[in-house]
Amino acid sequence: MRTPLIYVVGASGSGKDSLMRYAREKLAAEQGICFAHRYITRPVDAGAENHIALTAEEFTARSHARLFALSWHSHELSYGIGIEINQWLAKGITVVVNGSRGYLAVARQNYPEIVPIYIEVPENLLRQRLMARGRENTEQIERRLSRHKTLQPYHQQDRVIVNDGSLEAAGDTLVNLIKQLSGAKACA
Repeated sequence: MRTPLIYVVGASGSGKDSLMRYAREKLAAEQGICFAHRYITRPVDAGAENHIALTAEEFTARSHARLFALSWHSHELSYGIGIEINQWLAKGITVVVNGSRGYLAVARQNYPEIVPIYIEVPENLLRQRLMARGRENTEQIERRLSRHKTLQPYHQQDRVIVNDGSLEAAGDTLVNLIKQLSGAKACA
């Protein structure tokens, strides 16, 4: 089997960013695993995710220069994963990305060895988390919940982590899945 691209997805408010941060910290000393940063047209201080903030113009310029291996638009923002992941994968390094459920079909076509990991959370808890984080108004929260319902189906072979308990419980599950799927070469 070729080196997998681990594609972590989940609804806004599912705890995906917290779980990714947890896994990145726990796996910092692991050889052969790289977490790719996302390029987002959102200020760095606007969310929990450690990302590279770009203006819309910068994002468009990078997109035209084909500097993104994966890119999509969602909730009035643009998201990209840099082409460096292709070099990492070619070297046998397992790459973990924070992906989009809406873009997964395209990502599957471009990366046959993709391994989606869905972060799932009950809808009532999802609503509570979205309201508590205070980034969206009520209308935006309802749009996110509606989108969650339409993007919920996943394939039988995909991995699912239910994040309705402690960060450590779901985080350790994610860490163990990444370790299980990872290669053995050093991150470059």
